[in-house]
Amino acid sequence: MNAEFLWTLLGLLLTLIVLSYLFGDHVFFRLVSYMFVGCAAGYVAVIVIYQVILPRLAWPLLSGTSGERILALGGLVLSILLFSRLVPGLSRAGNISLAYLVGVSSAVIISGAIYGTIIPQVNAVTTTIDSGLHGTTVLYRILEGITFLIGSVSSLAFFHYGTRAKSLDKKRLPIIEFFARIGSGFISITFGAVFAGVYAAALSALMDRLVFILNFFQKILPGVFS
Repeated sequence: MNAEFLWTLLGLLLTLIVLSYLFGDHVFFRLVSYMFVGCAAGYVAVIVIYQVILPRLAWPLLSGTSGERILALGGLVLSILLFSRLVPGLSRAGNISLAYLVGVSSAVIISGAIYGTIIPQVNAVTTTIDSGLHGTTVLYRILEGITFLIGSVSSLAFFHYGTRAKSLDKKRLPIIEFFARIGSGFISITFGAVFAGVYAAALSALMDRLVFILNFFQKILPGVFS
């Protein structure tokens, strides 16, 4: 009865309680859920304190250079204004912080989409077609590159909702509608692959827990589970 055994026993008990949700909701499952949420919130709070508040706010204000203090002070002011939205009479002051957050988030998302998705996708298409033109498997590589190109263009066309400025018809142009229908097929395949990946990850986690339970009983009952 050492500490390792007690922690293992606790992990086994919590695992069995979570798996018991298969038979219906009950108070013990909700208790474990609350424990999980509490532990996750505590972990996030520790990360925020030691990786955001202290190194980016407290230490620059106390021992940083003048430029670092100005930046930290600006972040502190924006944070205080954001909390002012909790007060009904001062809620408008928090719009400044929200506008800053939305602007920065939009810039990060757009730059990430361009440099992390669009440009690598274009490079993948051109590289695939170029390698097909100068390689041994010419037809296969060219078809692969064309498939990448059609999938990328049609998927982007699926999210195009613009119409002509002076047109009373709110439908998309026929050429865009044609590619949008093709893009819906590629998007469906992508969602199916994502769902399959999530499902496989869930099965992997379940198998890990089942192996954990089996190993536990093999240790305490070696003659039965041998």
